[in-house]
Amino acid sequence: MSTTLADKIISFNKTLHYQGNLPPDFRVMNPFLENPETLVVMAQFYHKYYNDNNKRKFIIGINPSRHGAGVTGVPFTDTKRLKTECGIEMQSAHTHEVSSVFFYDMVRAFGGPERFYSQFYVNSPFPLAIIRQGKNRQWTNANYYDDMALFQDVKPFMITSLKRHIELGLDTSEVFVLGKKNLKFLEIINREEQLFEKMTALEHPRYIQQYKSKDKDFYIDKYLITLAGLKNNF
Repeated sequence: MSTTLADKIISFNKTLHYQGNLPPDFRVMNPFLENPETLVVMAQFYHKYYNDNNKRKFIIGINPSRHGAGVTGVPFTDTKRLKTECGIEMQSAHTHEVSSVFFYDMVRAFGGPERFYSQFYVNSPFPLAIIRQGKNRQWTNANYYDDMALFQDVKPFMITSLKRHIELGLDTSEVFVLGKKNLKFLEIINREEQLFEKMTALEHPRYIQQYKSKDKDFYIDKYLITLAGLKNNF
C-alpha cells in the first residue's frame, strides 16, 4: 500500500519536537505531545482531506495559536470549526480562535473544506505554538518574530521545518504568506535558502477578523482571487 500525503503529514507532526534555545519568558507548546486526542483528531483530518498524493499549493501562517492548532493540531482550526466545518469532534477540549472564524468563512466561500484542502496545504514555518509570560505572569500567544532573540533562536528549526514541508511534494513556484510582517521575516530565510520562487502576501486572518471585520467580504474576495491565481487590483 502506497504512502499518501496524509501519512507523510501525520508522520511529520508526530516527530515534531523543539529542543532549541528560547529567550526568558517564552515557551513552546507541542499539542502532539501534550494531549493524546490531538493526535487522533489531527490524523482524522488529514486522512479525510489529504488521502492522496496530489501536489498542493502552500499557504504559510506564522505559528499556531494556543486555542487553534495548538489544541487541534490543524492550522487555523479551533475545536468549533473542526466539528462544524470538518465533521470531526474533539472531546477533551473546546476552543474558540479568532483566526479560525475568518479562515473558515473564506474556505466556505471557496467551495468548502474538500475543495479547498484538495488544492492547498496550510502550515507554519514554526509549526508549534509559542507563548509568552507577561508582567502579570499570564501566558499569551506569541509570534516567532515578536522578539529578535526569539527569531534567531527558532530560525534553524524554522528552516528545517520549511524544508520538511517542501519534501511533502508541495508546489514551490508560488507560496501564499499570511501576514505582511511574516512575509518580511520569511523573505530573510528565502534569500538565504532559496526555498520558493515567489512569495505572495495576504492579510492575516486574525488581523482581518479583529480589526477589519466590517470589510470581511472584501478580504474573502481578495483571498479567493489571489489563491485562484487571477489578476487583481488590490
